[in-house]
Amino acid sequence: MTTQILIAGFGGQGVLFAGKFLAYKGLLENKQLSWLPSYGPEMRGGTANCSVILSDEPVGSPIVSKPDVLIAMNLPSLDKYENDVVPGGMIFAESSLISRKVARDDVKVFYVPATELANSIGAPTLANMVMTGKLIRECAAISDENIEAALKKVVSARHADLLEVNLKAINTGLGYED
Repeated sequence: MTTQILIAGFGGQGVLFAGKFLAYKGLLENKQLSWLPSYGPEMRGGTANCSVILSDEPVGSPIVSKPDVLIAMNLPSLDKYENDVVPGGMIFAESSLISRKVARDDVKVFYVPATELANSIGAPTLANMVMTGKLIRECAAISDENIEAALKKVVSARHADLLEVNLKAINTGLGYED
């Protein structure tokens, strides 16, 4: 089983961090994987996206051109990648920042007010991890195991104080029902 995930948004929204978390989670679960970050020259405020492939077999190419899952953290990302998602795939739209609905009816769509939810738990910069929690809840290919262990891999020792709040953000997404 192979799942291709594309996470896209503005630089500074934690797109690459969320992808790295999913990659480490896959490593801990003995998956074959690829993590490919991409961002514009502006970084913060510019565009950023991250391709993650989780598979039971070796990954031939890190490029995700037809994602099974899209996490769109802003409207330009939804506009750009919505039509690339495979029929039967999933789109997670950050509904605090995206006012329009997904135009397709051949994909499963989740509207998650991740920025609002992150603000409600006192973690306004962790909408990315709220979205990641919702992804874990809804995507059968990603288990709800090894969450804390994977977080410990991506939250640096220097920022160890952020481990609990990241875990809280993921759990908020896991508990969100739309």
